[in-house]
Amino acid sequence: IFVYVSIADASAQTQRTLPPLSEEEASAASAHYQQYCALCHGTDLAGYANDNAPSLLSTSLYEIGTAPVYRATAFGRIGTPMGPYVDDLNGPMKKAEISVLTRWLSEQAGVLPPFQTLESFAPIEGDIALGEEVYARECAECHGAEGEGGEGTALGNQAMLAMTPDSFLRHAIAEGREGTAMRAYKDELTDAEIDGVTAFLRSRAEGWEIEAVSPSAPPTPAEYVINPDGEAPEFTLSEDRYIDSEQLNAALESNRRIILLDTRLPYLWATGHIRGSIPIPYYSNFDEIVEKLPDQETWIVAYCECPRAASNRVVDQLRERGFENTAVIWEGYGGWVAKGFPSVLGDVSDQTAAAETP
Repeated sequence: IFVYVSIADASAQTQRTLPPLSEEEASAASAHYQQYCALCHGTDLAGYANDNAPSLLSTSLYEIGTAPVYRATAFGRIGTPMGPYVDDLNGPMKKAEISVLTRWLSEQAGVLPPFQTLESFAPIEGDIALGEEVYARECAECHGAEGEGGEGTALGNQAMLAMTPDSFLRHAIAEGREGTAMRAYKDELTDAEIDGVTAFLRSRAEGWEIEAVSPSAPPTPAEYVINPDGEAPEFTLSEDRYIDSEQLNAALESNRRIILLDTRLPYLWATGHIRGSIPIPYYSNFDEIVEKLPDQETWIVAYCECPRAASNRVVDQLRERGFENTAVIWEGYGGWVAKGFPSVLGDVSDQTAAAETP
């Protein structure tokens, strides 16, 4: 996936770049981008189409190599709506496809990424105490006193830190992030201060843990309908499609007949979902999905993380195929949880009950 060279060869290889993608590779990557990424990052890669997903045209994302972008795409960012797209985690893409996609992204940004060397991933030695001082003075206003984010990225995200090399962090501090409010600090801070901030950020990733998931299998087609003997819900739709979490919760508590679709990536369904929901990601083949749905009369309610972009797309797909009794949860899954309504964990290791991708 990546090209590594030994430290002995690093000095000779540092300036070498990966060759441009072939026409066939570029075409495949472009198609994958539109299928999986454009919903949030925009059809033009400019970002902020949904869910505050950033621009992917910033050259600083790729100037030290595509590894950080590859890792974010493959493994997602816990604590954000960015789920994992690699098939090892039940995503829709193979590692090689993600590798080609991230190289294609770099070419769209006008960067031919360098070969990845072992040197690229070496830790940066810096004064952590000095870095903490500088961070509080220069960074906390945008990134949060504890890295929780705000106008700037959440730098305290342990998944991000665990999968981002020090060289990428340092480069972003020194050179800024094109197309964002993140300015270059190379002329404002000393090398020691930049190294210190990098080391300080790295220290925030120590001791992070990913909570284990207690699994339950996705519903089979025979189990798609919740409360199959119940009456239909009486929803009041806004804008001809939206209901709030209170309406859904009331319908579930009164045992109404409903189908629930979780339109996020399957991994996110596994980490938490509304009981009875089916993991049907927004990029699914809906001609196949509708064949598994019992009828067009049962109400189908969709939700996502963002909170509505993916579920809106799914409802559009269903309505185009004649399913009129469809609704979207206005607040998304995050709003459902924030209001104190119940959620459960799941297991998507067996995908036989989940949607198949085209």
